[in-house]
Amino acid sequence: MIKSLTSFWLFGLVLLFNSCGLSNDAEKVIFVKDSNEWFQEGRASWKFDGDLLVGTSLGGSGFAMTNKKYQNFTLSLEFYPDTGINSGIFVRCKNKDISNTDCYEMNIWDFHPDQESRTGSIVTRSKPLVNVETVGKWNSYKITCKSNHIRTWINGELTADIYDDDLSEGYIALQAAEPGIIKFRNVKIKEF
Repeated sequence: MIKSLTSFWLFGLVLLFNSCGLSNDAEKVIFVKDSNEWFQEGRASWKFDGDLLVGTSLGGSGFAMTNKKYQNFTLSLEFYPDTGINSGIFVRCKNKDISNTDCYEMNIWDFHPDQESRTGSIVTRSKPLVNVETVGKWNSYKITCKSNHIRTWINGELTADIYDDDLSEGYIALQAAEPGIIKFRNVKIKEF
């Protein structure tokens, strides 16, 4: 009797921990100050100002990039672009050489010369479903990659929804390009 009660209580505790989000699939903050889990590449500078990761570009392009590859996940973050910045979030990058053909590029650039590649698009793969205005304020970006289904939301609005078999896993990178500044905070990933 005591053995079966103990088993029952242990089973109950496991269910409780899993339902409270304490399992292995909990959200994890990435791009943490002084962490060796990411690095800088290119011509932009990246630094922390409190809890903000700030990318500054005087021209050219640069990235803050994870050292780990990710496959199926939800990535959520907040971003604050100035008027000059060309930024984006690159996911499932094949290697550490960044391009919009070897990664999925979720763009942040309201003033893109080709408005089909503006903020909310997946560059060269999907124009934005809605136009969102993001310059000069804090915004939320949510990206879900599950198998070949990729979706993005900005400020709660669905901006892209595609099925694409090109890239199944890879690195994640944040971009700062053109003259300007981009700020990121609360960059979190939940793998599934």
